[in-house]
Amino acid sequence: MKHTFYLLVENHQGVLARIAGLFSGRGYNLESLTVGVTSDPTVSRITLVCIGDDMIMEQIKKQLNKIVDVIKVVDITYLPSVNRELSLIKINAKSSQRGEIFQIADVFRAKILDVGQSTMILEITGTSEKIDDFIALLSPYTIIELARSGLVSMERGKKLKKE
Repeated sequence: MKHTFYLLVENHQGVLARIAGLFSGRGYNLESLTVGVTSDPTVSRITLVCIGDDMIMEQIKKQLNKIVDVIKVVDITYLPSVNRELSLIKINAKSSQRGEIFQIADVFRAKILDVGQSTMILEITGTSEKIDDFIALLSPYTIIELARSGLVSMERGKKLKKE
């Protein structure tokens, strides 16, 4: 089962390497990882998506809490939260196909970022499932390149003490 954690960590060199090292050293599977600075420039927020059972997730949480630079670890898998991902998709697009592609993009509220002689770049944000569905609909147009940001999550309604 997929679990989503967010971590608040000290924002300095080497913290991400220690966290990634924990995952590689223990053989834990990491599905996605996103990092960004919070409103406090000394603190970064990391969103991790891992696959495993509850026992493994508890081990991961305990190991993450042992890292000195980690301020807080929260498993928000079962908590009400907002989850978003961003994706950029470059596809082959003949001029005769562009009308259909614009319609698909409109339905999914995607943005057309670039139109070339024979390609288009589209941007979409939303849940991972929405992006998967969008990609599936675009697959007949030949996807040349795909970039996904990884999940960014935030628990609903609760105010953090340090961020």
